[in-house]
Amino acid sequence: MYDYYYGPEAEQFAFYRIPKVLFDAEGIKDISTDAKVLYGLMLDRMQLSTRNRWLDEKGRVYIYYSVKQIMAALSVSNKTVTKLLSELESVHLITREKDGFSRPDRIYVMNFLREMYKVHHERCKNYTSSDVDSTPREMYFLHTNNTDINKTDISDTESIVSIGKDGCDAMDEYNAYESLIRKNIEFDNLVFDAPYDRDVLEEIVSIMTDVMITKSGTVRISSDEKPVEVVKSRLMKLKSSHIVYVLQGLKDNPVKVRNIKAYLLASLYNAPTTISNYYSALVNHDMHNGLV
Repeated sequence: MYDYYYGPEAEQFAFYRIPKVLFDAEGIKDISTDAKVLYGLMLDRMQLSTRNRWLDEKGRVYIYYSVKQIMAALSVSNKTVTKLLSELESVHLITREKDGFSRPDRIYVMNFLREMYKVHHERCKNYTSSDVDSTPREMYFLHTNNTDINKTDISDTESIVSIGKDGCDAMDEYNAYESLIRKNIEFDNLVFDAPYDRDVLEEIVSIMTDVMITKSGTVRISSDEKPVEVVKSRLMKLKSSHIVYVLQGLKDNPVKVRNIKAYLLASLYNAPTTISNYYSALVNHDMHNGLV
């Protein structure tokens, strides 16, 4: 009988990472689960290739992963490995090249996301107009609009909160809260799903961390001074769904945002109380228009 996990013991493992897009993307999601797992194993082996400088003459990274090694890793037969490799090749997730008579094939693990974003851009570029009625909602999730976020000089914006600085202790406190916030909102998953929003996501983490370590008794939200403990409590309850909602609100805003930090902080603070009404309104709108 195995024992339970206690305290931090659940964090002791190393993990293979399988991109979620493999389960969603058209043309890829229909390959077998074993093929997706094998792709995750190959991504992990890219780290070994980088350390060993396994680069071809064009600077492209490749891996060595023999059939026997794959058989052992997945506990499958030679025939199954051949099938899985063919599956990955059929959807262009890998390319194999011979590397001499006695050596295993070079395997290039392909960066399929780059091509997907290129195709996505070509398909979606006609949906970035300011005409909300003619723009599908999912397109607004992927593209910015007239808020012109990329041209907003975030670093020059006046700081919202004052940060107490007591040497190394303050830095340790900052790093601890930053790490906790990234975990709470599943930062890596958010960036993976919306890589073009990484700068805004980093700014959101910075804003939340600043609030958590402020020594001030209040924090300004819009035009009101809120007790800092109330604001901290709200922010620590935020999950990835709230962050997605805040990003969506920023992109749907037809007015150029002048003070991006103040806007984001207010949106983050209000997210737990407004998110339900927002999505209920969307559902009602879709039902009224016969979309659901």
